[in-house]
Amino acid sequence: MYERDVLAGNWRRPGRGTIPQVPAEIDLVVEDADGGFCGAVVACDKEAVTLEDRFGRRRVFPLEPAAFLLEGRVVTLVRPAAAPRAPRRSASGSIAVEGLRARVARESRIYVEGVHDAALVEKVWGHDLRVEGVVVEYLEGVDHLPEIVEEFGPGPERRLGVLVDHLVAGSKESRIADRVASPYVLVVGHPFVDVWQAVKPSVLGIGAWPRVPRGVPWKEGVIDALGWDLAPADAWRRILGSVTTYADLEPELLGPVERLIDFVTVPQEDG
Repeated sequence: MYERDVLAGNWRRPGRGTIPQVPAEIDLVVEDADGGFCGAVVACDKEAVTLEDRFGRRRVFPLEPAAFLLEGRVVTLVRPAAAPRAPRRSASGSIAVEGLRARVARESRIYVEGVHDAALVEKVWGHDLRVEGVVVEYLEGVDHLPEIVEEFGPGPERRLGVLVDHLVAGSKESRIADRVASPYVLVVGHPFVDVWQAVKPSVLGIGAWPRVPRGVPWKEGVIDALGWDLAPADAWRRILGSVTTYADLEPELLGPVERLIDFVTVPQEDG
C-alpha cells in the first residue's frame, strides 16, 4: 500500500511535472499504472517492454505513453542504453550458470526407477543437478529400494531422494516407501503408470495417452494404440526428443522432482 494515491487527479496533464524516465533493465519490477499488472522486465525493444508476473504470465506494454509505478512513484520506462539481455534459462526454467564446471558430487543421491526416468530428469534438470553436484542413479525396479537404502546408509550429510512411478495410496509402491521412511530419506512419486505419461500429450501431437487394457504390457499397448511402427526403445527416443523444457512435462512430475532436489541439497547446519 502507498501512503497516498499516486494516481489521484490527472497525473498526465501538462504542467504536472516531469515524470522521471527509468531504463527498463532486466528484472526491474514495476506495476502498470493503469491496469495494475505487476511484474519484472524480461525484454525491452525500442517500442515495447515485456513484464512477467510471479505466476509466469507475460504482458507487453508500449514504452510511450505508458506509465508505471516504481516503489510508489510514477515513471516511464525507456530502453536501456545497451539492449538488455535476458538471463539464459536452463531447461528446468532456472537461471543457467554460465561457464559451469560441475562441482564435486555430494554424498547425497537421487534414485529413480529406471533408465527412462533418469534420461528425462537429466534432460530437464541436468544443468541444475551439475550445479548442485547431485548424482542421479536408477533402481531397476522399486522392489530393490529397501536393500539400496540399507546399503546407502542415509544420514544428516548423506540424504537419499527417491522418485517412484505410480505412487498412490494402497499400492505396492506406497507400502515399500513406508518401509524406508526416515528423516534422511524422501520418497516421492507421480500417479502415472509409466514416466512416458509425464510428457504432455500435446508435445507429441496426440490428444491424450491411450488407455491400455489390463493384461496388456503398457508400453506395447500405447505404441499399438498410437499406430507407431516402433520398438519401445525407439518410441521412447521419439518421446524424449520432443521434450525441450519443463513446460513440456505434467505438473505431477515437476513438483516431486523439485522437492527431491531441494531435499538432497539442504545446506548443512554448522556444528
